[in-house]
Amino acid sequence: MTADPVISTQTPTPTQLSATVRASLSPSRAADFKTCPLLYRFRSIDRLPERPTVEQARGTLVHAVLERLFDLPAAGRTPEAAGDLVAPQWDRLVTEQPELAGLFADTDPAEFLRSAAALLDGYFTVEDPRRLEPAEREALISAVVDDELLIRGYLDRLDVAPDGALRVVDYKTGGAPREAFEARALFQLKFYALVLWRTRGVVPRVLRLLYLKDAEVCDYTPDAEELVRFERTVVALWRAIEQATATRDFRPRPSRLCDWCSHQEHCPSYGGTPPPFPEQVPAADPLRDARSRPAQPGADE
Repeated sequence: MTADPVISTQTPTPTQLSATVRASLSPSRAADFKTCPLLYRFRSIDRLPERPTVEQARGTLVHAVLERLFDLPAAGRTPEAAGDLVAPQWDRLVTEQPELAGLFADTDPAEFLRSAAALLDGYFTVEDPRRLEPAEREALISAVVDDELLIRGYLDRLDVAPDGALRVVDYKTGGAPREAFEARALFQLKFYALVLWRTRGVVPRVLRLLYLKDAEVCDYTPDAEELVRFERTVVALWRAIEQATATRDFRPRPSRLCDWCSHQEHCPSYGGTPPPFPEQVPAADPLRDARSRPAQPGADE
């Protein structure tokens, strides 16, 4: 697919946002609540700190390199050029997020940089970036659903064909997923598909997951009826979040994903105690949420 410069991502402006819009939701936070309501509380209401992991940092770095790769002329988008971007992009990320440097306070990050370069080799196995001209990279998209809820998220890449067909591409730096992780990844892509459909009137032709570690491609084709059902699911999740907030009832939902949770010490399922519920729940600011980037946009959560 090649880029169509006429079509651009649409994000509601302050004047376009209805006065009735009072909440916002990203695919990550929606998936948090769907996976474990208590995890949603820890992240969105208690806002407990989470130290970045090496895996998250590697994902962020690889995403940054792939974004910058498409700044180069098409003929120059080679594996060697991508490798040359790794160290400068890591230096930039550490400057912007100093906490990342703490991951290697006592070790040499050289092996970490080599592991990121190896994932880039996986990327070139499944795609030839010299043949692509993305329409959008690391682009914020958003739409209002149910008149009150702003849904938004960041696309890794959006390709637009000459006939206007859309392909949403998401880079995953982990291995090809087991069922629980695959469902979460597709949930995220359907979220993006819904936003694009509501803002452009076009259902994406392809939702593509690129698993760089295993050099695998997973394509999914949604349809309008499916996105209507998915929109109902998103709205129902939001209403469940509002109900849980009103009753202060966010229950843990233990699963295999608990092995990667940063908050086991506060979780009753692991003998912990959640912090006191905030007297005043942090208000959702739709405009702020629509414009702010996730702390770890490249992390495979």
